[in-house]
Amino acid sequence: MNPIQIKKIILHKLVMKLKDPFSTSFGTFQDKEFFVTEVVDENGFQGFGESVAFTSPWYSEETVKTNEHVICDFLIPLLFQAPIHHPDEVTTRFAIIRRNNMAKSALEGAIWDLFAKRSNLTLSEALGGRKSQIDVGISIGIQPSVKELIQVIENYVLEGYKRIKIKIKPGWDVDVLREVRKQFPNTALMADANSAYTLKDIDHLKRLDDLQLTMIEQPLAHDDIYDHAKLQKEITTPVCLDESIHSFDDVRHAVELGSCKIINVKIGRVGGLTESKKIHDYCLQQGIPVWCGGMLEAGIGRAHNIALTTLDQFVLPGDTAASSRYWTKDIIEPEVLVDNGVIHVPSKTGIGFDVNWTNLESYRVDKQIFHAKYTN
Repeated sequence: MNPIQIKKIILHKLVMKLKDPFSTSFGTFQDKEFFVTEVVDENGFQGFGESVAFTSPWYSEETVKTNEHVICDFLIPLLFQAPIHHPDEVTTRFAIIRRNNMAKSALEGAIWDLFAKRSNLTLSEALGGRKSQIDVGISIGIQPSVKELIQVIENYVLEGYKRIKIKIKPGWDVDVLREVRKQFPNTALMADANSAYTLKDIDHLKRLDDLQLTMIEQPLAHDDIYDHAKLQKEITTPVCLDESIHSFDDVRHAVELGSCKIINVKIGRVGGLTESKKIHDYCLQQGIPVWCGGMLEAGIGRAHNIALTTLDQFVLPGDTAASSRYWTKDIIEPEVLVDNGVIHVPSKTGIGFDVNWTNLESYRVDKQIFHAKYTN
């Protein structure tokens, strides 16, 4: 196949309102501001990606504004330097820019989509995925009361979701989970702490061990690997790392130290699909289960998550719920549907979904167009 000659890149800035406020240990929000990246080649093929950074730096140091700065002023010029033979080259080309993984991923994902379409492949096939359907779970934010939480969980269990993830924080943890387990003795449950605890809480966290949780996600500091190894030695509940993992090397260090037994792969957090696949391949060799975490994506980001989850070692249900879980109307068609806890992988080329331009434009608040000027 001829190399990809990018003709132009379009940056669509959107603001979408979540159906319900989403609460975690670090805050509550309802409006999701983000970018859809559109990469167009010389033949008119289009590839689409989506940014996942929030407006405030509470999950990571990146924000919507920093993404815009890095994408426009650094990454797009790098893409315009020369044609691209394979999406893996994007990671190498972007390596000169430190971190800013979410900004990188927003463009790299669009290149992967474009590459798959030009190759007449689905994105899952281009990545090496083999599943025709994937199991999915649901992530539930902190609720006003335990009674309301149990009602929300019951609704999703009845819909067939394969796993329930519950956000926790000090004061909303062990007793809450104990009550949930009493009501749902056979449901796969996990707790997501979003770095709300320290090693001083080990004795408290040991109380989770009799609840048969699938995992506790990122209980300690967002940038820690070492202390999690100490914690994992003291508790039987599997530790899953999320915010600490920004690269393949972070995963290798965590596995070698014994910091966790499970890895959450978020495409934006690790810098794109190429790095995600590299992490997957290593975890497959090491026998470490992985699953795909969510960042409240709209349909394009959700489609990328679906494709990644078709790889073999994604053996635990991810956070890629139905579009209707979060949005009144999504920006893709058809919208992502969940059928008794599974998503059927689309068979169309690329991400497998079409952009619903009417919906996208209704959410769009800004649009920037960049035309290629190759330097060699």
